[in-house]
Amino acid sequence: VQLQASGGGLVQAGSSLRLSCAASGDIFRRYAMAWFRQPPGKEREFVASISRNGANSWYSDIVKGRFIISRGNAKNTVYLQMNSLKPEDTAVYYCGADSVGMAKRVESMDYWGKGTEVTVSS
Repeated sequence: VQLQASGGGLVQAGSSLRLSCAASGDIFRRYAMAWFRQPPGKEREFVASISRNGANSWYSDIVKGRFIISRGNAKNTVYLQMNSLKPEDTAVYYCGADSVGMAKRVESMDYWGKGTEVTVSS
């Protein structure tokens, strides 16, 4: 599976962004999908994940209520709608695919995209 993330950029605090991650190379619906992020100087951390059929989603406490993950299996794409952005959301955002679990752990991901950078200014 090849993953290509896009949609990052420089925005002001309080703004919104929508990230997209397009998948190719395998049957998309086989994978739970997730977004992780890596702030400058820190380790990669879980943001949100979504089940294979899109019926269930999970969020870190830090983004719950502000971010929404969704997927379009017909388009082989997973999205992350980010609202009410804060400077502490500044990070490189990565999408990942998990063929076995619920895509909540870095260690369980089978594939990663290259990442898209999000910078939130105060």
